[in-house]
Amino acid sequence: MTFEQLAIFVAVAEREHLTRAAAAIGLTPSAVSAAIRNLEGFYGVELFHRVGRRIALTEAGRTFLGEARATLARARSAELVLSELGALKRGQLDLFASQTIASYWLPPRLMRFHEAHPGIELRLTVGNTRRVAEAVREGLAEIGFIEGAVDDPLLAGQAVARDQMVVVVAPGHPLAGRRRLQAADLLALTDFVMREEGSGTRSEFESALRQLGADPAALRTALVLPSNEAVLSAVRAATTAAAAVSSAAAAPFVARGDLRILDFLLPARPFLLLRHRERHRSQAAKALEAICLARDAAGSGKV
Repeated sequence: MTFEQLAIFVAVAEREHLTRAAAAIGLTPSAVSAAIRNLEGFYGVELFHRVGRRIALTEAGRTFLGEARATLARARSAELVLSELGALKRGQLDLFASQTIASYWLPPRLMRFHEAHPGIELRLTVGNTRRVAEAVREGLAEIGFIEGAVDDPLLAGQAVARDQMVVVVAPGHPLAGRRRLQAADLLALTDFVMREEGSGTRSEFESALRQLGADPAALRTALVLPSNEAVLSAVRAATTAAAAVSSAAAAPFVARGDLRILDFLLPARPFLLLRHRERHRSQAAKALEAICLARDAAGSGKV
């Protein structure tokens, strides 16, 4: 049974006339008659009484008419869903993002997307860089946002912004106010509160130390904590520890005078939009990507 056969049956049943039904659906009367005969013959059921030139539904035909109408309605509904999905009028988009991006850079762009496509539900999950990469690789997220790079042949990353990392300490720390600090000073003169393994913030800080000729393994680690906020709160309460974090995360603490930024230059790191190389991306995912890749009015992609 095909949808065309159902549509022909309904057209004939509603008009009880082959010629008028054929004209309504743009077919010849012989094609309509053949479709009805094929449907009846295949299932061994008489759907119409044929009395002279007249045609009328049998009891079986009346019973089947309700089912045929319901099936065609569901098909039209399914067609409408596909049309609306393609036109970004409805749907759902699953995203994963690392903490710094999810807290500071991504929210304004999600609002722009919502204003442009209010029928699309955005579902954001926050995790560290490793977890975001896993989610995109496993298909749990269409796109992800991470800090730094991921070495995975199935994943493609595209830079959407640059973020400046800083090293912060409490105002009473011995290094506060010191000028032109070197990596060796950090290794020798302070403990560190670090993010967990798999965090983009941690991996980018360790990578920066290597570029400066220092061994990250030589860092004295006081605590390992699972969020930027926890790291910053711990450093604020200590006079012997430092932390490397995004300047955006540290900004409120610095503005209140709770923390100070050390005179130690770290390279800027990229924020990457992550996608699977082989999986299909929805129109919603492509639309959000376009927003994230567009530069702000001031021409800056910085946090």
